Amino acid sequence: MLDCVWSGMKPLVLVGVLLIALGVVGLAVDNISFTEQKTVIDAGPLKVTAAEQRTIPIPTIAGVAAVIVGLGLCLIGARKGA
Repeated sequence: MLDCVWSGMKPLVLVGVLLIALGVVGLAVDNISFTEQKTVIDAGPLKVTAAEQRTIPIPTIAGVAAVIVGLGLCLIGARKGA
């Protein structure tokens, strides 16, 4: 069923829709946080690890730019085929 939905879509429009979706997600989420495990000491049977909290900020301008570029690609793709 998905094959018939995606097969008729033009590549530029598909990339545009993907960029719009990623831009909206980027605008909704301020940053991505995750915990990274690092080995501090690894001496034979003794292993000491430390958990480090990492945060990657997502700039608002990146989300806005992705939405604008995605809309442009959708418009270009729709005009090119029409």
